[in-house]
Amino acid sequence: MASIGKFSDEWGPEKIVEVYDPETGMHGILVIDNTALGPGKGGIRMTPSVDVEEVFRLARTMTWKCALAELPFGGAKSGIIADPKKISKEEKMNLIRAFAVAVKPLSPSQYVAAPDMNTGEAEMAAYALANGSLRSCTGKPSHMCVGPGVECGIPHEYGSTGYGVSHATRVAAESIGVNLRDASVAIDGFGNVGSFAARYLSEFGAKIVAVSDSKGCIYNPDGLVYRTLEKVKQETRSVTNYRPGQVLTSEELYELQVEIIVPASVPDVINERNAEKIKAKLIVEAANIPATAESEKRLQDRGVLVVPDIIANAGGVISSYAEYIGENPKGMFDMVEERILRNVNLVIGRAQKEKATPRRSALAIAQERVREAMNKR
Repeated sequence: MASIGKFSDEWGPEKIVEVYDPETGMHGILVIDNTALGPGKGGIRMTPSVDVEEVFRLARTMTWKCALAELPFGGAKSGIIADPKKISKEEKMNLIRAFAVAVKPLSPSQYVAAPDMNTGEAEMAAYALANGSLRSCTGKPSHMCVGPGVECGIPHEYGSTGYGVSHATRVAAESIGVNLRDASVAIDGFGNVGSFAARYLSEFGAKIVAVSDSKGCIYNPDGLVYRTLEKVKQETRSVTNYRPGQVLTSEELYELQVEIIVPASVPDVINERNAEKIKAKLIVEAANIPATAESEKRLQDRGVLVVPDIIANAGGVISSYAEYIGENPKGMFDMVEERILRNVNLVIGRAQKEKATPRRSALAIAQERVREAMNKR
């Protein structure tokens, strides 16, 4: 636990819990960072390398993300140390069930779980049933309801995060005079977030010219057809098999002559090595922590607008709240659009007024909201 000391501050963390189950071999971590606005909200990730420090960083991000989205949730995150590729599906579900039972004294009273890396709606179903409360997690299958139209699941497969990213892109583009219709867009990552961002941006009229996945990048300056791209990905397991198009490395995507880049893959893909090579006018962070702090500052100095992850990809947690209060999918989409548009405008406006980076302005707004709630306790 010593590694967390250098990160603790006035905001949290409130609780750091490690749990074990000898029968299943489950080793889990739960960090509840701040509950001033409500129970801590955050997903369960399952990887062999997840540790306390990683979970804390993600929990702190959730504190700010929930505050920026104006949700009655605090920040939390959890992890189960396991490699899903090396265990059976049933073993994986047993780990989820054991974790749900172990954290039951805190969930849902202080922690509401959700899907994250290597967990989805099936795992949330298992978690909720083992925990004994459908309010203990969101992202459940759509059939899981307490009653007709009450607390029904809204799985992340609806694409709420990518939907929110597309609206964040739309309002940010307008703020710098870029017409999203026919604007050239490159998307790094074609998973749940990147693929839905591509879909909705295409529907807005943007021209998706480059998309990457773990195998590489496909580029066509004349544009990529989303439905064809989706089919190629499903059938061949990689977007690089799309034709016509030029196959590039994922790193080369960031050097393309495009107006908008949407990083939707892994952390730190925008860094000190490639920040100066970026030609885009706008970067919308669909992934968590896709850019280093220094690279964001360099891009800002060059006049590139960077919409930070804590507001750009908040569609997922807004969707979670919609499920939590019993909204249907249509109500969820309306809520995501309304809150993303309002708060991205707020962040960009404040950044322009204060001549600060959008991240700094977003963080200031989030901290003001959390501090106000803490003072009312």
